[in-house]
Amino acid sequence: MIKIELPKPDITIVQRVQDRSNDEPEIPSVFGFIDFHQIARDKGGIIMFYNKEEELLFVGKARKVRQRVKKHFEDNVSPIKDHRDEVTKIKIFYVDDAMEREIYETYAINKFVAKYNVDKKFAH
Repeated sequence: MIKIELPKPDITIVQRVQDRSNDEPEIPSVFGFIDFHQIARDKGGIIMFYNKEEELLFVGKARKVRQRVKKHFEDNVSPIKDHRDEVTKIKIFYVDDAMEREIYETYAINKFVAKYNVDKKFAH
């Protein structure tokens, strides 16, 4: 038996509702997220998208995580394109090695039953 454990997330960003009662300028957001700048620009890793019920919606991997997270909110081909408004939390795990990213992604999709992943799903 192979034992796999996901590392702790390196960063978690959450959707924010901006307070419009004060006179501070509004920070442009993408589906309520304003903290993409906190994600390392040139690191690879695993991305996990959650809804407000903490249900895992989608797991992805990328050589450059920040760019890929943004693309999920912009692309017409993203697997979550019809579900972007459900996403309230994003967890990022930095993983440099491509093979390890592949293993963690497949493991997370199946262990935590990612709702919108269709590839790499095994029968439960």
